[in-house]
Amino acid sequence: MQYIIMIIIIIGLAAADYITGLIKAYCTNSLASSKMRRGGLNKLGEIVVMTSACGLDIGICALGKYYQAAELSDIAGTVAAVLVFGYITIMEIVSIFENYAEINPEAQWALKIIKRLKNHREDN
Repeated sequence: MQYIIMIIIIIGLAAADYITGLIKAYCTNSLASSKMRRGGLNKLGEIVVMTSACGLDIGICALGKYYQAAELSDIAGTVAAVLVFGYITIMEIVSIFENYAEINPEAQWALKIIKRLKNHREDN
């Protein structure tokens, strides 16, 4: 069940980023089908990567049971899936805030969040 929840969250964030990107492009008169196509394919790629990470977690756990190392493999698989999930989630949230800040220039709070998230990402 946790895999379905992770994938649904990623799909929701990807959709929100795509939609805010469309709104931003419309507001800034930079709407282009090639950018939309590239953005859509990028979002599809993120969903494939997250699905693959969930599949990797399932596979590692199954191998751990086969080789009598279930506890270690559970930890390894979970870490892999959670790291991918965390990275994609932060990346999408930053992008959504960037889009919103361009849609609404008065949203200074969004710019502050973007700056903090980017600084945090660069520190790691």
